[in-house]
Amino acid sequence: MAINTEKLTSILHNFVSSTNDVQGAALVTPDGLSLASSLPGGMDEERVSAMSAAMLSLGERIGSELSRGGIDRIYVEGNEGYGVLTSCGDDAVFLVLASKAVKQGILMLEIKRALSDLKLALR
Repeated sequence: MAINTEKLTSILHNFVSSTNDVQGAALVTPDGLSLASSLPGGMDEERVSAMSAAMLSLGERIGSELSRGGIDRIYVEGNEGYGVLTSCGDDAVFLVLASKAVKQGILMLEIKRALSDLKLALR
């Protein structure tokens, strides 16, 4: 069955537009290919996709080597905000970009909700 990229893109756009302080989101394959995105202007979708997949893969390896078990998510905190990477099943990586003002508890709840919608759309 083919992946419905329009549905995935719609889910991402809705997530970004309806979640306070979320600036962008992308769904990529574990190989680093973009499935769908709603990124801020000026961001290179291909580069973001490749880096997201590489970071999650490296995080999983680190978790295993350090006997921390499976990785739930990876955070990147910078001066301008956060990047959160999480697995979306075996076939995708979900990236969320949020501003420094985001309430992290609410963000994690909204990411869980979006993951449920994305996983259904990937079936």
